[in-house]
Amino acid sequence: MSEHTVKSFNEELGRLREMVLAMGRLARQQVEDVLAAAEKADPQLAAPVLEHEVDELAIRLLALRQPVAIDLRAVLAAMRIANELERVCDYAADLAERLIALQPGDGTPMPALVKLGRFAAAMLTDAMTAYANGDDRQALEVWGRDRELDKMYTELFRELLAYMMQDAQRISVSTHMLFMARDIERAGDRATNIAEIVRYLVSGKMPEEIRPKADATRSILFPKAS
Repeated sequence: MSEHTVKSFNEELGRLREMVLAMGRLARQQVEDVLAAAEKADPQLAAPVLEHEVDELAIRLLALRQPVAIDLRAVLAAMRIANELERVCDYAADLAERLIALQPGDGTPMPALVKLGRFAAAMLTDAMTAYANGDDRQALEVWGRDRELDKMYTELFRELLAYMMQDAQRISVSTHMLFMARDIERAGDRATNIAEIVRYLVSGKMPEEIRPKADATRSILFPKAS
């Protein structure tokens, strides 16, 4: 492979990486905008995404350059992370739509919902920072936070059910907020997925540890018979 070809390939790899990082910034901003809107009761819809361009460049690199080893992992990781970020943007858009639809009154658990969202947004930010820096230690730290996210989600789930049961007129608002909490929890899961991808990118191995989980919402809805 000529020096010119190598330089051109490296430039394309760099461009792919920067596109994924830009997409990460957009996804994070979407989530943060919705959370700010929840606090101010002024919903904002999501911004456009770059996934299509990421896919096109990644496919070009795979087809024409035939990368191997770390270069191949870099291309595959970019495609997978772009897909995870696109899902985060979907969740942000759904959050915005539900925020527009509901009219929460005083005493709703909205502050707890926003707190959960801030936690998930921080996970996403740190996962993308780990990707930018090739930092598998930071990726592992983000990966470990999934358990705390699940605990917060479970507590909010209980709080919303209790809020709903206090007054039948709260059912509509609470239902929207339950779905919003679920979207946030899934966005956090996507950040955890990105952390796993970063660990694979850096080490060449998928994590062998079982992902820590603490989501007890199913047991709340379907308690085992005593």
